[in-house]
Amino acid sequence: MLRILLTNDDGIESPGLGALADALSEVGDLTVAAPSGERSGAAHSISVRRPVACEQVAPGRWSIDGTPADSVIIALHKLLDQKPDLVVSGINLGANVGQNIHYSGTVGAALEATVNRIPAFALSIATRSAQCDWAPAARLGRELAALLLEEKLPEGILLNVNVPESWNGRVRFTRQSQTITRNVLREEPGPRGPHYWLQEIQLLDSIEPDSDYAALRAGEAAITPLYVHRTHVASLNHLSRLAAALEARLGGTAR
Repeated sequence: MLRILLTNDDGIESPGLGALADALSEVGDLTVAAPSGERSGAAHSISVRRPVACEQVAPGRWSIDGTPADSVIIALHKLLDQKPDLVVSGINLGANVGQNIHYSGTVGAALEATVNRIPAFALSIATRSAQCDWAPAARLGRELAALLLEEKLPEGILLNVNVPESWNGRVRFTRQSQTITRNVLREEPGPRGPHYWLQEIQLLDSIEPDSDYAALRAGEAAITPLYVHRTHVASLNHLSRLAAALEARLGGTAR
């Protein structure tokens, strides 16, 4: 039977996590290890300057007082007696498309699994309403998990899956969007000087037709393969000529 580890960044009590846990339990032996509270925006961060508490809250269900990546690390090294066949992260409340994948704790957890050579995907629903219908995205997660038993992912690849709130049932493999939001700061006075709220505004003037956001706008689920190894191999030959120029500027003093 498929052994699945489930995590998220919205916390152990998230309704999206619950819906996905129910769906995945139909296809495999499920263990849940998720942050004790919401850790949105945690990206692939880990806790290195404080201990991380771990509490079993139900059979096969663990609350981790840390980041999504912490949850995967602790599950792999302490909670599971053998390596899982698949790690699933979600269902996240809100889309993770474009540059937001770099901030996403949902994607970060799947990335940690991929670093450990375990197939993984992140699953998000493109809405901000926690009262949404989680069932369609959970069903997609269940069927994708079952499919990945048969169709193995290439090593170093994870899948970033986004489902529109009004999903038409179609699935499209896509590229990551270019920048579709811009960070803005809202300043407020404070007793020790100003402090800031980070917010986003959308930039939707030029959506690439083969992108994740374009698929969502068309009512389709977007699946984007992401590569964990970030070396841009094509640039190695192109930029290697700069090594001699840099050495000349240093005048040999670096040796």
